[in-house]
Amino acid sequence: MAKSKFPDSISDRVFDLCASSETVSSLLAKEGPTISPGEAWNKLYGQCALKRLDEAEEVEEEEDEEDEGTSSEDVDRISREPSYYKSRSAPPTPPLSPRLVQEHLERAAKCGNWGGKKPSDLFLQIYHDALCTLDDDPLRGMVSPPLLGTCGTVPLTIVSTIPDIARHMANLIYRAKHEIFLATNYWQSSVASTYLTNAIKDLNRRLASEAKTNPGSSDQKKIVLKILYDRGTPKQLLSRHQIVPPATYTDPSTVGIPHPNEIPFIDMQVMNFHTPIMGTFHAKYMVVDRRVAVLQSNNIQDNDNLEMATHLEGPVVDSLWDMAMISWHKHLEPVMPCLKSPASQAWGHDNGEGVEKEKEEEDVEKLEKEMEAKQLALDEETPIIGTTTQPTIVPDLPQHTIEDPHYDDSLAAEVARVQASLEPKVDPDDNVVETHLQAVTRLLNHTRNPNFTADPLAPDLFNSPNEHMMPYLFLPHHEASSSSVPMTLVNRAPYGKPNHSSVVNPQNAAWLSALRHATTSVFIQTPTLNAAPLLPAIIDACNRGVQVTCYVCLGYNDAGELLPHQNGHNEMIAHQLYSSLSPEAKQNLHYYWYVGKDQTRPLVQSKGLRSCHIKLMVVDGHVGIMGNGNQDTQSWYHSQEINVMVDSEEVCGLWMDGIRRNQNTALYGALDKEKGTWLDAEGKEADGVIGVDPGGRMKRWAKGAVGAVKRVQGTGGF
Repeated sequence: MAKSKFPDSISDRVFDLCASSETVSSLLAKEGPTISPGEAWNKLYGQCALKRLDEAEEVEEEEDEEDEGTSSEDVDRISREPSYYKSRSAPPTPPLSPRLVQEHLERAAKCGNWGGKKPSDLFLQIYHDALCTLDDDPLRGMVSPPLLGTCGTVPLTIVSTIPDIARHMANLIYRAKHEIFLATNYWQSSVASTYLTNAIKDLNRRLASEAKTNPGSSDQKKIVLKILYDRGTPKQLLSRHQIVPPATYTDPSTVGIPHPNEIPFIDMQVMNFHTPIMGTFHAKYMVVDRRVAVLQSNNIQDNDNLEMATHLEGPVVDSLWDMAMISWHKHLEPVMPCLKSPASQAWGHDNGEGVEKEKEEEDVEKLEKEMEAKQLALDEETPIIGTTTQPTIVPDLPQHTIEDPHYDDSLAAEVARVQASLEPKVDPDDNVVETHLQAVTRLLNHTRNPNFTADPLAPDLFNSPNEHMMPYLFLPHHEASSSSVPMTLVNRAPYGKPNHSSVVNPQNAAWLSALRHATTSVFIQTPTLNAAPLLPAIIDACNRGVQVTCYVCLGYNDAGELLPHQNGHNEMIAHQLYSSLSPEAKQNLHYYWYVGKDQTRPLVQSKGLRSCHIKLMVVDGHVGIMGNGNQDTQSWYHSQEINVMVDSEEVCGLWMDGIRRNQNTALYGALDKEKGTWLDAEGKEADGVIGVDPGGRMKRWAKGAVGAVKRVQGTGGF
């Protein structure tokens, strides 16, 4: 009988690797520029290194001769291409997770550095199942095993359009002191990219000014900037990692990154990374000064998507930095300035933290005084759709735009500026110029739909300020190390071959384990949901009485999902799920199409008006997984994905509050449980949908071919 693709216990090999003090990051710090991240990985975790580890364990523990890892016959074959392409296991099956017995949880707990806070049993069970996938090849996790189980804080979460996420990234770039590592799937010259390129140029000007103020200073060094993206090229058939020449990445019609001559105080390298044929680099993140990281759902391009990003601090940043080095793979030229300055080394120590907090308080006080100086008044907004008036405080802070940048010195100042942009606006005569709902429409329209209007029936929420859209969700006490919570990265490596062999990895195991071990609720938001292993896990959870809620974007990448082996488009899957459940179990599945904050009905994604690209799972209200991975076939079997799992009721509660208040999905997006479709008050489906039945095979494939072309062009779903 062939063994399951999902092992059910943490092997001694994985346990020992997690307990080690050696990582790719530490080896790079020790050996400097003489070794590349790829070489460091192979030295620590390559197949030959793992074989030596197995042999040492056999001698020490007098184990049986049978080896569950890589056989000697495999070493030659595996060395010819990345080892995570190989799998000797049976076809995909749900994970055979161990029972919730104390010995399994204690073993998992010993495989992490949790910052003094014991993770919950649910978190440890999911973490356990993720670790189990690493025995044959640790590279499935895309991070050094000792850095998997970690801790950190989430002072800021963003649930908004791409410009709001780009604004925060621009602020972090401008405030950088040593280095920036920026990675995205698709970088397209756009308004979104201009926020970042402006910040890069303004950072260079800041550095030039500092150099002029302190001429001849020995402390004046260039900031190192590395940018990693995926724009597939035939050259990647020979080498997946291609250094991009300036003539290519400065082209304003495609990428539009500044030329090195424009930024002499910044040492920049740009890399194009893709694993042919289907191994997309789908990751999207940024690490600055090895002190803060942003993990996000969005690419660097203009579209109509609602997106999500988290700002992370603490030891988890070391995990993300290590992952970034592994993804870069090639020699670091120049080396990263923070090579010997890990975030964990400074975490919790007064290395200026007290000064920063004092400055933060001063920034808040300054903003409050500015508001008072401008005589902020309580103004009444004109009633809309029969609502009553309510006094609203109207701040007057200029918005950070590409034409008029306003960089802030702290998170608190950033939050105040962004939130102010959605407050009702009045003219000098106290006449309402823009309501909150109109401000929301302006935000959601941004660069793509300047003339699109709100649904006339959409609630203006004038009497419900707690329901107002709030793009920046701030937890100020999470800027202190005392608020750190258990975290882990649950990633997957890229896999290029056009088959479904690459299913064993921490990301997939974590999602399946979460559904298997949930006791009360599972929330999923994703643009697409059709991964074959996920569907029976959802059905099983509903049959157990778990309340499963799915927010999915109607029509997202429908054409691409109709290609062979992609498993179908969103409408087809929703209908199949409801059809597979008993009448009782149907009541436990709550399926919704995404509805924009200013709308009362879902709009199909092909219209390009109101779409959602958020990737989030929250289990039993306190374990959350967010990041890059969609719940579709591509993300489950092929793309490189980076996700963080957090064990915190407070953080998950904040995430769910942002999800609820920043869209109208819960109000207007519910599908009919009996028919498995969305219907309006007149019993009609949404305009422009393909429908539950997309037609015959040839018709589906023709639509799929069109979708595939759009994805390559950057106009389809990612």
